[in-house]
This record gives sequence, C-alpha cells and structure tokens, in this order.
Amino acid sequence: MGRFGLLPLLVLPAVAVNLLTFLWPMLNLAGLSFREGMPGGGIGTDFTMATWRDLLADEFYLEILLRSVGVSLTITGFALLAGYPLAFFVHRSDARWRNLLVVACISPLLISAVVRTYGWLVILGDRGFAPSLLRGIGIDPPRLVFNMTGVIIGLVEILMPYMILSLLAGFGKLNQTLEEAAASLGAPPLTVFWRIVLPLTLPGILLGCLLTFVLTISSFITPKLLGGGRVLLLATEIYDNAIVTLNWPLAAALSLIALGVFGAAMVVYGRIARAAERAIA
Repeated sequence: MGRFGLLPLLVLPAVAVNLLTFLWPMLNLAGLSFREGMPGGGIGTDFTMATWRDLLADEFYLEILLRSVGVSLTITGFALLAGYPLAFFVHRSDARWRNLLVVACISPLLISAVVRTYGWLVILGDRGFAPSLLRGIGIDPPRLVFNMTGVIIGLVEILMPYMILSLLAGFGKLNQTLEEAAASLGAPPLTVFWRIVLPLTLPGILLGCLLTFVLTISSFITPKLLGGGRVLLLATEIYDNAIVTLNWPLAAALSLIALGVFGAAMVVYGRIARAAERAIA
C-alpha cells in the first residue's frame, strides 16, 4: 500500500472521533431546536419552526445576544489591559525567575472557577474587603455584587491567566535587537513600542482575545453567582431554559446561536491574523 493509500486509514480514527463527539451532537441539537417544547419538559415529535419564529421575533433575546457580545468584548479588553504588562514583564524577566513567574500567573487555574467565584462574593460583598477598604479611605462604595460590575470583575480575574498564556506564546517573535536598533536611531520608547513591540506581539494579542472572548460568552457559573440572577446573558439563559424551565427546544436554538457567535469570532480572528502576518512580513 502506497504512502497516499495509507493516509486515509491514519486520518479515519480522528475523523470518526470528531463525527461522534462533535458533529453528531450538533446535528441532534439542531434537530431538537425544530421540535415543540411541551409542558413539564416534554418534547414534541413534529417538525415546527415555532421556536425559531418566536425566538427571532422576540427583542428580549436580541437584547441578551447584544449584551453578551458587549460584555464579552469588555471583559476581553480589560483582561488584555491587565494581562499585557504582566506577560511582558514575565517575558523580559531573568531566566532564573521566568518559570516561577509563569507558574505564579497561571496558578489560579489550579483552583476551580466556582471556588474563585465564591471568593469574589466574599471580597466584593457589602461587608467584604473591597467595600470596607473604600469606606476606610472615605469613599462610599457602590454595590459590587449581584450586578454587571461584579460579573466583569470576576470574569476578568478568572480568565486573565488564559490571556497571559496566549500573550507569552505570541511574544516569541519579539527581538530585543530591533528595539535596541530603533532606540539607537533616536526613537523614543513609546514609538518603539507602537512601531516594533506591538506589531510583533499582535499574534499573541489576537489569540488571547479570541480565547478570552469565547470563554466569556460561554461562561454561566460566574455570571449566575456574581450576577445574582439579575445579569441575563446568553449562557445563563441557555442554562435556565434547559434546567429550570425545561424548554429544551429553546435552549437548543440559543445554543446554536452561541455556536454561530463562536464561528463569527473565528472568522474575524482569521482575517485579522492573516492581515497582521502580511503586515509583519
């Protein structure tokens, strides 16, 4: 058997696994969204467009979708602003300390997101550390939990290690010699950063933003707990329809919309990444 005759046999197991674990469940989910939701969690057997018709006609779900995308972009931006200086510092640190600093940055991942979320409930609660600190310096603290503020703070902290890891992976293209050459030619530090450092680290920035955005829009534990049921996002609405109201067709339809958002994010990422590669080259 030739080399090209053996290749399909080698690829077949991976294709079969993807079909069984991803494509087939997605097809079942799509089929479920065209069924009728019955009282008590029952699912009708007849094909119907009622779920999609009601979903697309209801402005409530459009508002939830736009809010979810907006919150995800906001959290991604804050995670980038907080994670970039840390990742840059770790990358430029002495080799003796670099591994230790990397472990320190990603060590929060060793603790469950649920545990960290409950920790933020204690810290941001009305009698928690953060409001008490603000009162101590004479500032009347705003409410920091059971609202959008708490959700953003919690998710930024929980997802920032992913951003840092992605940035560190992208910093491999940095060449300090280029920065030294620009500085020797009279370029100020800010110009060196904008013209050399930022373009070379753009692949890591894009990867970190994609990963953080996807993880944010699919998160429901932290928004559910820190939002106190008052912050309605796409993931929390899917959970409520699937577990609380037992409206499985509607939950399936919302899941497909979330999958569409993921696909759109991947397309945007691919186009920007290709444009960045051409600009660097």
